[in-house]
Amino acid sequence: MASVNKRDNDDLSQPPSPKRVRVDESVAEDKAHDSPQTLDSILPPSHALLGLPPTGDALGVQVSEKDVGISEYIGHDVAPIHAIIKQRFTDFLVYEVDLDHEVVHLKSLAMPSSAKKVGAESEPAVATSDVKTEGTHSEVVPANATKASEALTVQEVLAEEDVKEKEDIPEDENPSWKATYAENLARFLSDESIGQLKQMYEEGPEPPRISDNGWVTRPAQVADVEGPARPVDAPAESAEAEAPSSRGKRSGDRGRGRGRGRGGRDKRGGQTREDPRKIVSKPMDDKAERTALHKAIRELFGGKLESQTDTTSNDDEGSRIMIKWARVGGGGARGGARTARGERGARGDYPPYIHFTLQKTNRDTQDALAYISRTIHCNVKDLSVAGTKDKRGVTVQRVSLRRGNRSVEDIWKAAHQLGRRSMEEVLSQRGERGVRIADLNYRKAGLELGMLKGNAFVITLRGVQVDSMETIDKSLSVLKHKGFINYYGMQRFGTAAVPTHSIGLAFLKSDWHKAVSLILQKRPGEHPDVEAARDAWLTDGDLDRALALMPRRVVAERCVLESFKKQKGDTRNAMGALSTIPRNLRLMYIHAYQSYVWNAIVSERIRIHGCDKPVPGDLVFTAEGGKVLESEGEGDEMRVDEDLAADQTKEPASSRERKRAARAKWEPPSVKTLTESDVDQYSIFDVIMPLPGRDVSYPGGKLGDRYREFLVADGLDPDNFIRKQKEYTLNGSYRKILQLPKDISWSVLKYTDPDVPLAQADEDALLGFDAPAVDENGKFLALQVRLTLGTAAYATMALREVTKMDTSSHFQSGLTLASEDQKFRGLGDDDEATKKDLTGDVDLSEP
Repeated sequence: MASVNKRDNDDLSQPPSPKRVRVDESVAEDKAHDSPQTLDSILPPSHALLGLPPTGDALGVQVSEKDVGISEYIGHDVAPIHAIIKQRFTDFLVYEVDLDHEVVHLKSLAMPSSAKKVGAESEPAVATSDVKTEGTHSEVVPANATKASEALTVQEVLAEEDVKEKEDIPEDENPSWKATYAENLARFLSDESIGQLKQMYEEGPEPPRISDNGWVTRPAQVADVEGPARPVDAPAESAEAEAPSSRGKRSGDRGRGRGRGRGGRDKRGGQTREDPRKIVSKPMDDKAERTALHKAIRELFGGKLESQTDTTSNDDEGSRIMIKWARVGGGGARGGARTARGERGARGDYPPYIHFTLQKTNRDTQDALAYISRTIHCNVKDLSVAGTKDKRGVTVQRVSLRRGNRSVEDIWKAAHQLGRRSMEEVLSQRGERGVRIADLNYRKAGLELGMLKGNAFVITLRGVQVDSMETIDKSLSVLKHKGFINYYGMQRFGTAAVPTHSIGLAFLKSDWHKAVSLILQKRPGEHPDVEAARDAWLTDGDLDRALALMPRRVVAERCVLESFKKQKGDTRNAMGALSTIPRNLRLMYIHAYQSYVWNAIVSERIRIHGCDKPVPGDLVFTAEGGKVLESEGEGDEMRVDEDLAADQTKEPASSRERKRAARAKWEPPSVKTLTESDVDQYSIFDVIMPLPGRDVSYPGGKLGDRYREFLVADGLDPDNFIRKQKEYTLNGSYRKILQLPKDISWSVLKYTDPDVPLAQADEDALLGFDAPAVDENGKFLALQVRLTLGTAAYATMALREVTKMDTSSHFQSGLTLASEDQKFRGLGDDDEATKKDLTGDVDLSEP
C-alpha cells in the first residue's frame, strides 16, 4: 500500500499548518499512529488469527476477501467458473420485493394526476397515469404496446398534458363545514369561537380582500375571541414558500396567484399577502388539554388548518392556542405552493405521504436521495426507503416522502425539473444524474428500513471461461439446492484500502484520533478530486482548499473537515468532529466490525463441521423466537439495534418518543443451543451465529471460545459491550449461516462488444430503447443469472459460490482490464453514454 505523505511526528488528521490556531496536545498520545500506515497496521490485531501471511508495506495492497474472514465454499468438488462480476453497472439489476411479495418495477414515466374526490367522505384516490389500476396494484403497460392496449406514445402524453393545463378549476373550490367539527371542538372553544372558525374555514385558504374606494385592497380583519377585529399588516411571502412548479404559472389560477415569484409582488404592485385570519382560544393551563386541542385540529381538518401556541399572549391563566389556515407548503415542506384556486384545501384531504418508484444508476442510495431532496426542495429526512441498494448497478425500489401540502403532480414536475426541461425531453430521455422517479401515489404511512421481503436480481457475468457447459449447470444446481454461505460481502467493508471495520474498531475502543486518521487516510486509485482534497489537507494543511475540492458525496471526510473549520483549524476535539458524521454512517462502521468477526467465526465453523447438517453446540431460534433484525445485505439494510430502527420512523412524534416506543417493543430473540438429543430436529438452514454484543448468546465449545479470542486480541472486553457513548454500545444480533436462493434460473449468452448491454433496465424499456440483442456468432460467453434473495443477503456471495473467485472491486476491476473482450469495445454500441463505462470509474454523483 502506498505510504501517505505526512511529516514525522504528525497524525494524519492533524498536519502542521499556519491555519491551525492551537497546537494539538493529544499528538503525544498518538505516537503509535505516526509511522507510515501499512495494511498490517490498519487491519485489526485479530487479523493475525485468520492464519494469513503478513501483508507488509507493499504499494497498492488492497483488502481481499480473506482479510475480512471470507474463505470457504460449499461446492468444493465443483470446478470454478472464471467470470467477471459487474463489468458494467447494467450487468447488475436489482429489483426490490415488497411486503406483498411483489417485485417492484417502473410502470409508467408519465406525469401522475390526483384523482378528483367523489364525495366528501370518499377515500383519496391514488395517482393515476397510463397505468391501469385496480385496488392498490398496478398493471404494467409494455413500452411497445399499441393504442388498443391503452399504452400512450410520447406525442399522446404531451397532448394530454397540454389539455390538463387548460382544464377548469375543480368545482368544490372551498371546503364545507361539517357538524362533527363543532361537536368535537365544543370542549375546547366557545360557541362564538367555533362560529368564527367556521366562517374562516368556509372562506377557504385564500383570505378575502376588502375594497378600499376602488384604488387598492386592504387585508381582512383578524378574528380574535379576546378582542375586536383588528387589521394586520401583511409582510411579503418568503421566496422559499413558492414551489418551483408554481413560479410563473398562469393557467388555471384565474390570476389569483399571478406574479408571486421571487420579487414578492403581485400584478397589482402590492406585496404578496400572508393570511391574517386566526382564531385564538381561551387561556388553557392544562398541558394535556392543549395537546388534545392540537390533536383534534390535526385530525379533524387533515392538515388544512394548523394550531400553535400563541407566543404573543402573556396570560397568567395559561397559554392560548392559535388556529389558522396551514401555511403554503404546510408540514414544513418547502415549496408546496398551490397552483390553482382552492387546490391547497383539496390536497389536505389526501394522505400525508407520497410513495414513488426510484430507479438509480451507479449511485449510492443516500446520494440519490440527497439529489432528489435538492430537486424537489425538501429535507432529506422526509425521504425514507425500505432498504439501501448497491451503487454499482441499476436498482429499483420504492421511496416514501412526507409530502407536506404538495401533490403528486408537484413532486413529479419538480423531480423532473419541468420548465428547465420540456415534457418531451422528460418522456424521451433518461433521467438526469442517473435518477428517475415514477409511479407516484398517495399513502397513509411512510416506509421504514426492513419493510421489504428481499430483492430480485438479474446478473450478467461476462468473460466466462469454463471447462464445459455441464460445469455451469452443476455449479448453479449446487447453489439452487444447497445454497451459499451467508457471508457479509465486500461492500460491507468498503471498496478502499482502509476498510470500514478498522474504523469501527477505533470507534469501539474510543480511539477517536485514530478513527479520524483512518477516515482521512489516502487511498490508492481514488477519484482525482478526492485525492487532491486529501493532499490539500494532509500534505499542505490547507483546510479551505481541502473543503473546496472534497466532493459532497464523500460524506464522512467532509463532516470531519467542516468540524475542524468551525473550530478554526483546531483538531483536538476528534470525538466531536466524528459526531458530526451522520449517525447511520457512524454505526455502519461499528456494524462492519461485527460483520468481520461473524465472517471469521462462520468460516471456522464450516472448516470444522462442514455445511451439511447441524452439530451439537450450534445455535438455532426456538419456535417462539420471532423475527430478528439483521444487518445490511446486498441491496438492503436492516437495523441491528432498536435505537437506530427508531431513527427511521417517520411518524410525527418526537425523536425521544420514537425511541421510547422502539425500546418498549424490542425483545432479544429466543435461541437454544443444540444437544445430541435434539440436533436431528433441525436442518443446516436453521443454524444461526451471533454478531458480538450484549444481547446475544454464543455457541458452545471451541467456537464460543473463538469469539472471545478475537475480541480480546482487538482490545475489547467480551463481558462488557456497554460504551460511555451509548450509541456505540453493541447490542448484537443473529444471522443464518446459509442462504437458499429462490426463483433461480440461468442462461448462457454470446457477445463480442462488452459495451453492448445484455439486460435492459426498466427505464430503457419504457423509453422504447432497443432491447438487448444476443450475438449468436459472438466471440465471448456471458452467463446471466436470475434469482431472488431474502433480506440481508449478498448476491455477490451467491455468485462467489459459482465462480470461486474473489469478489472485491479491485480484483474484479483487474479482471476487466485484462479481459480479451476489451479489444472489441464500442464496435456495436452507438450510445455514447454507455461507452464511458468500463470498470466503475464513471461516477454520476455530483461533485
